[in-house]
Amino acid sequence: MIIEQEQKFKVVLSEIEGKINEQSFFNKFLELYPEVWKKHKITFSKFNRSNQFGQTIPLPKPEVSLRKEIRIWLQKQ
Repeated sequence: MIIEQEQKFKVVLSEIEGKINEQSFFNKFLELYPEVWKKHKITFSKFNRSNQFGQTIPLPKPEVSLRKEIRIWLQKQ
């Protein structure tokens, strides 16, 4: 989960030059918000380590979850 995701996505959208697609949006997000991306990955890794005694909760990798959020947001635009 990314804090203030809507606001950050709007900034990313305004910074993209040329064709807007999921990949270009993802790359620009990583470029503009490296600290947010790092925190997102750390949160994923902490959650994965906290599973109790063989009980696993399927969780998409950070790249997959961010791409999904981007895809959903772009479809709304």
